[in-house]
Amino acid sequence: MQCKNILKQSVEFSGIGLHSGKTVHVKMVPGEEGIGIRFVRTDITPNAVIAADVNNVFTTNRGTTLKSGEATIATIEHLLAAANALQIEDLWVYVDGPEIPILDGSAAIFIEKLNMAGLEEIQSNRDIYVVSEAFNFVDSETGSEYAIYPSDHLELSTILNFSDDTLGDMVAVMKTKADFVGNMADSRTFVFLSEVEKLFDAGLIKGGDIDNAVVIVDKKLNEAETGQLKVKLGKPNAVIADGVISTTPLRHRNEPARHKLLDLLGDLTLVGRDIKAKIVAIRPGHTSNVALAKILKAKYIEAKRNASKPSYDPNAEPLMSVEDIKKLLPHRYPFLLVDKVIELSPTHIVGIKNVTSNEDFFQGHFPGNPIFPGVLQMEALAQTGGILALNAVRENESEVWDTYFLKMDNVKFKAKVLPGDTIILRMELMAPIRRGIIQMMGTAYVGSKLVSEGELTAQIVKRQND
Repeated sequence: MQCKNILKQSVEFSGIGLHSGKTVHVKMVPGEEGIGIRFVRTDITPNAVIAADVNNVFTTNRGTTLKSGEATIATIEHLLAAANALQIEDLWVYVDGPEIPILDGSAAIFIEKLNMAGLEEIQSNRDIYVVSEAFNFVDSETGSEYAIYPSDHLELSTILNFSDDTLGDMVAVMKTKADFVGNMADSRTFVFLSEVEKLFDAGLIKGGDIDNAVVIVDKKLNEAETGQLKVKLGKPNAVIADGVISTTPLRHRNEPARHKLLDLLGDLTLVGRDIKAKIVAIRPGHTSNVALAKILKAKYIEAKRNASKPSYDPNAEPLMSVEDIKKLLPHRYPFLLVDKVIELSPTHIVGIKNVTSNEDFFQGHFPGNPIFPGVLQMEALAQTGGILALNAVRENESEVWDTYFLKMDNVKFKAKVLPGDTIILRMELMAPIRRGIIQMMGTAYVGSKLVSEGELTAQIVKRQND
């Protein structure tokens, strides 16, 4: 049984934003079942909600930044690493600025605050992505390398290659998430001395300080330059030892490698699923971490699609005939595109569309070379999803509801659908229905061949009587 933790109460704190240098207030609130982790910009009217999803990544310049509409939220990785390590799946994060505060540059204080709120362990209903086959990923843009292997839990390793006259090579290994909480979470972010001036010139790290970051000395400094650097940093008591500048010595001899592992765990949280795999990362960074997260999410979706590929027995009695469907959907010929329903549960539905040569649209859509239009495949999926949604709210027969689709994402057409084909239409909830909003993953098959897919979002609305 997979377990997760939920917050018993809300918790609040404030801190300086790494890049803006401004004080930011954060309030973490228990999330409803299946909501995932969502950031809410309270300084924007109306408040902007940004889901912690890899598809929302906007930039990875000195941290991971998400964007939804015009709203962004930056430096999210340390908080996400803390939530991931504590098995917190559902969380609202209210913030009155454009970034999460840097605090001490690690995930330790986030873990402390979450523990202060109190954690209750319950059963998780969220799917886990289990890596079944080993594969490698090399980011040609950054030079980062990853090796991913099957495992019965998440295990991470990071390997860094510093020059011999700075820190040399170092390795960090997380065997379990409990290991991360106890031994990795306090590892601070780091920057090279040669980068600091460029970052300041770029308008970044205005809130950076050697209290919340380790500066790696990658160039020779004489005594006069060392004194000038301390004055410039405003830290006359700064410690310059073991190749780094800090107000305190390194917390671990391999602290930079441990922090890279922290960043990796935070960025992998954007997959939106627990991952069972052993991942070895060489010279990882946010750009390549996010690229890997996108690969893992795509592989998860593919594995889920293959596992749930429906089968169709035309001799079996359907759960709903076309006349049953008409009682739920307002569509009629020639725009009713679902002929029967063969599977139905609270979370998924499978419908059937028989494509015949006398469909009206074939007269004008590629005449002489008839192809079932892709947009109508999406409409057929939408209608099937509408049946799933409306079936959930039809307990009160005196009320009539309609489903209106709000958007379609990641729509792909894989193969042609021709007259004589039978389309198997599968829709599955991606999250519990909240406030009348329903998110579904749709897949359409002809036989065992995937012909189209897409993520569809709809709203259930009570029909107004005239």
